[in-house]
Amino acid sequence: MNCIKKYLAEFIGTFVLVFFACGTAAVVGCSAENGTGYLLTALAFGLVIVAMAYSIGNVSGCHINPAVSIAMLISGKLGIKDFAGYVIAQFLGATAGAAALMAFVGKESGLGANALYKGDIWLSLLIEIILTFVFVIAILGVTSKVENGAVAGIVIGLSLTLVHILGISFTGTSVNPARSFGPALFVGGDALANVWVFILAPLVGGALAAVVYKFLASKKDA
Repeated sequence: MNCIKKYLAEFIGTFVLVFFACGTAAVVGCSAENGTGYLLTALAFGLVIVAMAYSIGNVSGCHINPAVSIAMLISGKLGIKDFAGYVIAQFLGATAGAAALMAFVGKESGLGANALYKGDIWLSLLIEIILTFVFVIAILGVTSKVENGAVAGIVIGLSLTLVHILGISFTGTSVNPARSFGPALFVGGDALANVWVFILAPLVGGALAAVVYKFLASKKDA
């Protein structure tokens, strides 16, 4: 029963992330030339994390992102069974969130789907790996100490806002395979054809962050 509650929490959290944050991108736009919409989109992603961290965080840890879950798996904070359950719940939540969003704004809005930077797969992979690395290593750092619990949600939310402020102008910022898959599934076309980039790169970035943080946090040799 506890596992089901954790998976349900992850489903809900990822649903909210896509519906509200991708929804904001779809409604106000995320063009670098449109400063207000750009910042509102970045803030929306960060604020969703803050809201969910303090609501479902005590149930599942509020990963709502396979890149975070794979980092926790590598760090030994999540078992393989829960990792699989979390990822499935996250993808289902993102898909449901995108479907609900489409009912309001239609797929013509783009649903906040990601896109390749200048049509370049390699540059898009690189920027997403870097953005995810920064986001996930911030999560690992702030959650490494129990005393940070009170502020962890705020720090993580602001970190996600930070990577969006830079990343939106490149790929729209994914750093989250589930968040990218949901909208792409319904938008179709290039968004769906290239979604593998936004699944692979965040997973690589998250795994890399876990390995690097484990090394940095290990006790120094005497």
